[in-house]
Amino acid sequence: MSNTPQSSYLDLPDDLPIPQDDGAADHLQGKKLDSIILSATDGSKIDLSKLSGTTVVFIYPMTGVPGVALPEGWDDIPGARGCTPQACSYRDNYNELKKYVDNLFGLSVQSSEYQKELKDRVELPYEILSDLDFKFANSLNLPTFEANSMKLLKRLTMIIKDGVIIKKHYPVFPSNKDVNWVLTSFSA
Repeated sequence: MSNTPQSSYLDLPDDLPIPQDDGAADHLQGKKLDSIILSATDGSKIDLSKLSGTTVVFIYPMTGVPGVALPEGWDDIPGARGCTPQACSYRDNYNELKKYVDNLFGLSVQSSEYQKELKDRVELPYEILSDLDFKFANSLNLPTFEANSMKLLKRLTMIIKDGVIIKKHYPVFPSNKDVNWVLTSFSA
């Protein structure tokens, strides 16, 4: 496990490796979502394919929990580090985002209980969706990687309009600037 201090989960080190576009998300733009029910941190069930209007979903590998070390070599995996800073950047820009977006969600393959710890700790004003069984990820053939024998999703952001992906941001780096890409997408 990494020796990264827990307090630094809110910050990004300056020397993180930059992820390269491997083409693993090229097929997403224009794709209609399948009807898949996802659990949210508030206990509700969400089917992204059924939501009307504009939805932003930022997908991230996993968040760290204070007192629990990150997987070994986490900072050496391009694009892995930065889930908490990304979530906080969406929190900090939530009011501006709501001018353009009807629905905003984070999404990972962690359990809703695990995700709720982050939501409560950093006071997120939006829900995080759990794709614990990879049904959503598999339906879209989302890019993944492995760390410490865990299969995780690569960082990716989608803008969805009435169940169809109209824009995607991949690879996302640095994670805390992803929200700027979303806002620029609407203000351009």
